[in-house]
Amino acid sequence: MRIFTICNKSPWPANEGGSIAMNAIIEGLLDAGHQVKVLAVNSDKYSVDTDSIPIEYRKKTDFETAYLKLKPNPVHAFLNLFSSKSYNIQRFICPKMERQIINILKENTFDVVNLEMLHTTPYIDIIRKYSDAAIVLRAHNIEHLIWERIAGSARNPLKRFYTRHLARTLKKYELEVLSKVDGIAAITSTDGDFFRKHNPQLPVADIPFGITSTFDADAEAECEFPSLFHLGSMNWIPNSDGIRWFLDEVWPGVHSAFPDLKFYLAGRHMPEWLLNRNDPNVINVGEVDSAKRFLHSKAIMIVPLLSGSGIRIKIIEGMKEGKAIISTTIGAEGIDYSAGKDIFIADNSEEFVEAIKKLTADKAFCDSIGNNARKTIREKYDNRVVTSKLVDFYQSLIK
Repeated sequence: MRIFTICNKSPWPANEGGSIAMNAIIEGLLDAGHQVKVLAVNSDKYSVDTDSIPIEYRKKTDFETAYLKLKPNPVHAFLNLFSSKSYNIQRFICPKMERQIINILKENTFDVVNLEMLHTTPYIDIIRKYSDAAIVLRAHNIEHLIWERIAGSARNPLKRFYTRHLARTLKKYELEVLSKVDGIAAITSTDGDFFRKHNPQLPVADIPFGITSTFDADAEAECEFPSLFHLGSMNWIPNSDGIRWFLDEVWPGVHSAFPDLKFYLAGRHMPEWLLNRNDPNVINVGEVDSAKRFLHSKAIMIVPLLSGSGIRIKIIEGMKEGKAIISTTIGAEGIDYSAGKDIFIADNSEEFVEAIKKLTADKAFCDSIGNNARKTIREKYDNRVVTSKLVDFYQSLIK
């Protein structure tokens, strides 16, 4: 098949959740013998030097980028309060990107146009005009649900008011899109059920994030045990809000119970409020050269999400690498896990303290949780199986 994939950010380098998920599908399709053309948004928010992308990768994907300014404009954001249009989506509309899509469709014939995430869907009408390809939305999340949850946990009344507006307009747009695509590949069954409920006639497939079948042996000698860590980009609001909650509400109790235990924070775009904090035994290392090497150097992964939707790619990556993980229920949403066997679930300070106590008291037990996690991922999230399911879904939609 010939597949045109439009991404809301560059899939390379695959170093954060969205790019990891997009790259996995691209690589899986290429490995299965399909042709893949990639057009990715390159922006002031998620910037990548295209010259740093390996030539082989650019060649096999016929890689192109379209530059967009995505950082919110305060005036535009305010004026959007008086509009029924989604500000989240409006920022992704760009005449230059539209022209690029038109040129690509004029010069090529595709069987499928794969839209990665809701933010690429404003171009559906122009795709219909220049192509007969089946249009599939690869839904990483239920986007408006993220903003509903952010609004629900917001303490500042102005932030709560504005995020509710964003959630309301985004929900309206998201539901309208269901009548415009030929199918949705939902990353979790929970998300798939939502789309089926709101459009029973729309073909929807539950196709999770896939990982390669190569599993790295954990270098135990290099792992600091016991230790806690969080790895994630901090310009994603659910990550930032989750860490703020954890440090305010959970860490004082954890530190009181385990005064020598260290908590490491790693990721891109650390906000000033986080850099300026001085919580005891919390070490902010910022962006790391190798996420995998950092992950292997620490013992227990903490994912304290209070909002978000879809599947947390970093949890899948951590489980793949054999890490013991403590997550909130929302953080682990969409993952096929067994609580207490391959992951621990904690939704308040007491539950976090209890989970940390169990995992730090016995290294062999902690390792066994990580080994169970690795086995779960090997059996349920192999990229070859995931790609095969996606290809079958594509074929069912081709006219």
